[in-house]
Amino acid sequence: MAKRKTKFSCQTCGYESAKWMGKCPGCNAWNTMVEEIEQTKSARKGSFYVAPTSTSTKPTAITKIETTNEPRMYTDFVEFNRVLGGGIVKGSLVLIGGDPGIGKSTLLLQVSSKLAHSEHKVLYISGEESIKQTKLRADRLEVNGENVFVLAETDLEYISKAIEEMEPSFVVIDSIQTIFHPEVTSAPGSVSQVRECTAELMKIAKTKGIATFIVGHVTKEGSIAGPRLLEHMVDTVLYFEGERHHTYRILRAVKNRFGSTNEIGIFEMKELGLTEVQNPSEIFLEERSKGAAGSTVVASMEGTRPVLVEIQALISPTSFGNPRRMATGIDHNRVSLLMAVLEKRVGLLLQNQDAYLKVAGGVKLDEPAIDLAVAVSIASSFRDQLSNPTDVVIGEVGLTGEVRRVSRIEQRVQEAAKLGFKRVILPEKNLGGWSVPAGIEVIGVSSVNETLQHALGG
Repeated sequence: MAKRKTKFSCQTCGYESAKWMGKCPGCNAWNTMVEEIEQTKSARKGSFYVAPTSTSTKPTAITKIETTNEPRMYTDFVEFNRVLGGGIVKGSLVLIGGDPGIGKSTLLLQVSSKLAHSEHKVLYISGEESIKQTKLRADRLEVNGENVFVLAETDLEYISKAIEEMEPSFVVIDSIQTIFHPEVTSAPGSVSQVRECTAELMKIAKTKGIATFIVGHVTKEGSIAGPRLLEHMVDTVLYFEGERHHTYRILRAVKNRFGSTNEIGIFEMKELGLTEVQNPSEIFLEERSKGAAGSTVVASMEGTRPVLVEIQALISPTSFGNPRRMATGIDHNRVSLLMAVLEKRVGLLLQNQDAYLKVAGGVKLDEPAIDLAVAVSIASSFRDQLSNPTDVVIGEVGLTGEVRRVSRIEQRVQEAAKLGFKRVILPEKNLGGWSVPAGIEVIGVSSVNETLQHALGG
């Protein structure tokens, strides 16, 4: 009998080694190398093979390839359709990740119900719950439909057989870390199992035209568990974000072969499940305090949608040798950069001040257009001067203190006018070439100093 060969695989990046190492050379993670039995060539054969979707075997000029507009599967969740680029593409493989208890299974069960009511056959495969437990959750969410079928199984061979016999339009795998391939001897959730199972599901989705959603666990750092290869194999990667102690959830696409990666969908968790938020700007501004220094509203673009959010800053004298810089929802390095600009170009003595910044509502902002609003919030709190509560501040700040132009300024101003704001402070280079909505004043600025004169009166 031949001796079985073993190898050590990193559970984070998939790096393989013949011996155990405490630190992975691939991703520099500690204690992630796990011993696995190496598969023979006959066992691995065909695992990564995806059958071609066309009968052509010769290279074809791209101008001679005929295309057809494949209809997408639409759900009643407008936010869900927007994130996917306009609906669910047939034959697509979508990976959705998020913290435990954030609502991934709830979202997919509700989507399954809505597709079933549109005469689509749905197969919900649960590897973590029995069919009775899934039924209890479905009753709580008022999910009912004759076209929703539930299967509690973790063996990939039985799952593949059930999909072939049933031929559904939509399949949910909850979750990929619980599914195992019988020809792979490592434990479920390991790098080898996740890789092989995803490859087999990808082959089924592409050859049969079945839209497949895979739920993935996340690590303590917030990234999807398993090798990075998993994200490269699928067509779309979605992250379901939000604080467990808040009711709002954000569905964000970080990879999408069939649409934009900048779109977000906003949901609210209620007793009967998730409901979509049609106007998120009102939600993020409804609890805003009117008479507090350090509060500024900015119009941020999330994909094609402008969202108005409040940026709060608290500047106080430090009692330590090194002042603290803390930020929630904004990049910490960007805050330090803007404080350096305010100190050098405006003359604010911030080197002995603690700075705490937060984006209200749990939203994460990463576009340059929020720079000017952050600077105004810091200056307002430092000087203890109130900013005008009916102002919206938009602009990118350079290291020399100049205010640079931003994209899609017309949509941002229209959103501010719709919510009743009276004045928008924006880059001077963005003036002209578009029509200002009625009832709102537009002020163009070229520097941070000029901005503070308009926003704080000095």
